[in-house]
Amino acid sequence: MEKIELKPAHVFDMFARINAVPRPSKREEKMIAFLRDFGESLGLETLVDETGNVLIRKPATPGMEQKPTVILQSHMDMVCEKNNDVEFDFDKDAIQTYVDGEWMKAKGTTLGADDGIGCAMEMAILADDSIKHGPLECVFTRDEETGLTGAEGMKAGFMTGQMLINLDSEDEGELFVSCAGGCRTSAVFRFTPEATPAGMFFLQLTIKGLTGGHSGDDIDKKRANANKLLARFLYDGMKEWGLRLSDIQAGGLHNAIPREASCLVAVPNKYKEQARARWNIFAAEVEEEFCSTEKTMEFLMESAEAAPTVLPKEVNDRLISSLQAVDNGIYAMSQDIALVETSSNLASIKQTEPGIIFINSSQRSSLLSNRLNMAHTVAAVFELAGAEVEIGEGYPGWAMNPNSEILRIAREQYVKLFQKEPIVRGIHAGLECGLFSEKYPGLDMVSFGPTLRGVHSPDERLLIPTVDMVWRHLLAILENV
Repeated sequence: MEKIELKPAHVFDMFARINAVPRPSKREEKMIAFLRDFGESLGLETLVDETGNVLIRKPATPGMEQKPTVILQSHMDMVCEKNNDVEFDFDKDAIQTYVDGEWMKAKGTTLGADDGIGCAMEMAILADDSIKHGPLECVFTRDEETGLTGAEGMKAGFMTGQMLINLDSEDEGELFVSCAGGCRTSAVFRFTPEATPAGMFFLQLTIKGLTGGHSGDDIDKKRANANKLLARFLYDGMKEWGLRLSDIQAGGLHNAIPREASCLVAVPNKYKEQARARWNIFAAEVEEEFCSTEKTMEFLMESAEAAPTVLPKEVNDRLISSLQAVDNGIYAMSQDIALVETSSNLASIKQTEPGIIFINSSQRSSLLSNRLNMAHTVAAVFELAGAEVEIGEGYPGWAMNPNSEILRIAREQYVKLFQKEPIVRGIHAGLECGLFSEKYPGLDMVSFGPTLRGVHSPDERLLIPTVDMVWRHLLAILENV
């Protein structure tokens, strides 16, 4: 197969430089320093606010000084997920990329194109004086992936532009004009571990190899949630054999559909063969249910050494019942457009220390009232089960502006370049535009980007030809604002 050309070359060069800099969410100090040095090396005004957001200003090219200031914005952090069999330190190691046909991928880790490719486009524009544009403000926010805290911490007045182009969307040919708001609901079960009853046999259960993906944008794709699958089996085992949990480590990041879940359980000796048989039947049933979306999932059951303690029966049964009952997936579709309105994701279930099991979930909705309703629905299940529950403050959605000038220009230039209409839509995910709309009420915004698939998982991949399409589109917008 002929190797595809990485173009525009200077964008991919910048992306390679970015991927050499560790930038986990909440630990972006190296990336902040890298961006500051980059802006200052070009002789451009470079600011870092007290939150850690970076802004680099570039004056207009000659003859375009009277154009309105445009803000280009991306987030500098990345989701750090890897396959279990891969040794990788996200605080030290450079992302290892490779090309597979028309796709760019990483070796066993997230690629970092969300949103490193947006940052790379901004850097390429800052470094290239042949590009025509009015006054520019290139903004790189921190910690978008674990709470939008960079955008939340930005004070009004840090940005001064009238229009903003967010480069954090994942489908070329689509212009995003609204997004969902979100919040997190957490539950904590506290208990005193109980000595393992006599006559119990221990099993290690693992579900892995699921597709996973973004807990907002991929929630409508009928992908399995490893935590909910494990809960199904635990509920059956609790009812049929008196199954008891000893440990559970399931799921991961709040904004990712869980790909792996594991737990240590005990069943009475007389039921161990029934448990094995039921596990095999359960695996076959689930594989049939998700035959189109989950091609590589694995169900592992192994005999394990006996643990000294298990959960007390009452806590065990209440916890497992709540995991079976709690909502996960789509809760409501939009009444206006073909888009998920409200959803929830059971993100993680982890015994953080003996006697404490912490559960994290995230809720999203384009309607504030239904986001709160969804959070309350989840909270009520865990409260009934006796857990301590907390609902986070959350972040706002972004409502469509029907009179958007930047949308008009973006749509017009797309048609001129590609002789087809772009799709104008909302997204069931959080974008920093929601927070910007609160602090900068008059800011005119649109979001777009190249095609990404498998984001927030080691399957993340970037469709290379779409990078050039987005680049050409972006330059045309800047020239014609």
